[in-house]
Amino acid sequence: MTYEGGCHCGVSRYKASGTPQHVSVCHCGDCRRCSGAPFVSWAAFSSADFESSGDIKAYTSSNDAVRYFCTRCGTGLFYVNEEALPGLVDIQTCTLDNPEVLSPQLHVQTAEQLGWTLGQEDLPKFDRFPE
Repeated sequence: MTYEGGCHCGVSRYKASGTPQHVSVCHCGDCRRCSGAPFVSWAAFSSADFESSGDIKAYTSSNDAVRYFCTRCGTGLFYVNEEALPGLVDIQTCTLDNPEVLSPQLHVQTAEQLGWTLGQEDLPKFDRFPE
């Protein structure tokens, strides 16, 4: 199967083929700070089955981690860490054209999970904004 996605402005795109090694939700502080979100969903594909195009820049966020983002709109797109995930490219699943196609299978880095993310299902829900 082929998975395609891209940034908010549409300039930067990527394509991944095959079956992901894992689809996970990461709770680490680096993911939170780089995304501005409480966690990020990732799908890891073989780097041989991945290609990207557009106006993409690399940012080394820690010793071994390199995050790639669109330089026009700032959307984080994918991540490479040869030490932790050799030969893999981790794409941010919510940047897929169809993010519903890959559901997370596990949570990682839960030692850094924000306590208030637990029990979110119990909060009131609105289809749009509350009146």
